[in-house]
Amino acid sequence: MIDIGVTKLIIIGGIALIVIGPERLPVVARTVGTLLGRAQRYVADVKAEVSRSMDIDELNKMKTTVQEAARDVEQSIRSGAAEFDKQWSGATGAISDSSSAEPIANYPQYRHPRKKWRVKRGAMPQWYKSRTGVRTKALSGAARVARYRPKLFE
Repeated sequence: MIDIGVTKLIIIGGIALIVIGPERLPVVARTVGTLLGRAQRYVADVKAEVSRSMDIDELNKMKTTVQEAARDVEQSIRSGAAEFDKQWSGATGAISDSSSAEPIANYPQYRHPRKKWRVKRGAMPQWYKSRTGVRTKALSGAARVARYRPKLFE
């Protein structure tokens, strides 16, 4: 880099004062400062972009290695599963072929339990329904008006 010390800055400032003049020197100094700031920001942006691209390259390399490892694991699992299937079919075939052994029980297949909310509500005791305020009968509009009409003249 450029090695600028205090003495060199004083010499440059003195020459600039003589060449530019005292009235235009602050304007020129501000302009030079803004240009240097822009240059520094541009250099920082370029450095950040280069580091981002390097990070992306490293991530892509890591991604390929992880994918290769996943493929290897998948292949080993598939081969192990195929070997297990062969051994399982051999073991279960030997059991079903033997006539002296008891037959294997046929268990029903799994069925997803459906929600039976009507049955659950019907299974609730009547005293509990009346205590908690669960409606047991549907009222028509006219019946509801007749039931809840305020009794003014009693």
